[in-house]
Amino acid sequence: MGIRYQVHEDCSCITALIGTGEKCFLLRSDMDALPMEEESGETFASHNGCMHSCGHDLHTTILLGAARLLKAHESELSGTMKLLFQSGEEIFAGAHAAIEAGVLDTPKVDAAFAMHVASIMTNNLIIYGSYPMASVYGFKVTLTGQGTHGSTPDLGIDPINTGVHIYLALQELISREISPTAEAALTLGHFEAGSASNVIPERAVLEGTLRTFKPEIRSRLIKRIQEIIHSVSSTYRTMAEIEVLSDVPPVACPEELNQEILGSIHSLDSSIKALPIYHVMGSEDFAFFTERIPASYFCIGAGIEDKTKWLGQHNPRVRFNEDCLPLGVAIYAKAAIDWLAAHTKD
Repeated sequence: MGIRYQVHEDCSCITALIGTGEKCFLLRSDMDALPMEEESGETFASHNGCMHSCGHDLHTTILLGAARLLKAHESELSGTMKLLFQSGEEIFAGAHAAIEAGVLDTPKVDAAFAMHVASIMTNNLIIYGSYPMASVYGFKVTLTGQGTHGSTPDLGIDPINTGVHIYLALQELISREISPTAEAALTLGHFEAGSASNVIPERAVLEGTLRTFKPEIRSRLIKRIQEIIHSVSSTYRTMAEIEVLSDVPPVACPEELNQEILGSIHSLDSSIKALPIYHVMGSEDFAFFTERIPASYFCIGAGIEDKTKWLGQHNPRVRFNEDCLPLGVAIYAKAAIDWLAAHTKD
């Protein structure tokens, strides 16, 4: 396309620049897949053990389309457009690595915008909000007991037993210590121990995530998670080590910028349906950008026509409606052009 770009090896990202000027607006699309076998049945389905089951291939396509549009109108831009193709969102590491690599500098980024497709939302419906996605605290608990033969449990210390009690105790944090209106979700999705039915293993591992919006709720629950893990482990004579796997803030979008982008969307077509209802317990490392600069994060529906076949993201059979791509491209380009025009001095 004749666009200036740079490959950032340290964070596996690509940035590109279009136009020149004092003000700089960033468009970001994540491009990583997941390590899972694809069963979508699409003609282009992957066969290499990895799958774009969260729609990041659509995100990349939308940004490439916007790049072509913006390049065609480069002489009309009132400032600099920076495009970021980001890796590592699925492991909550990519945005932080990109920031460390300097993607918000040279030129300095003043504001940013990103969108996510949704496989279980009506095609081309737009949703937005002040706090579209929650924070995530991911943790790993390694329990060390004393392995022994299954016939002599009295000679060992069973980390599986300890892990089961920790699992049950942590479930009660949400149901008994947090208000039902506090918006908190605690999930332990990985419990691994042992390799034989007649052996009490030496170790057990649990992994989980905590998702919240309010900092005070988050701090309180993290403190209680740690207290419970160590107290239960001590009760059952098991050593516990806690490792933080992820620590991502909520995605926080200023309403003023949301309204600016909404205005750009409706200037494309006033009939586009956009609802202020984006507020989910999922998490996104775009939050690291919203911590540093004004940034908005919208969602665009990409549900296929047959709603009976809708499946959520991260499902091996999920399918997306590619008819959302032209609108996504137009929104990216128009939002960027309008923001630069509104925020660049004559």
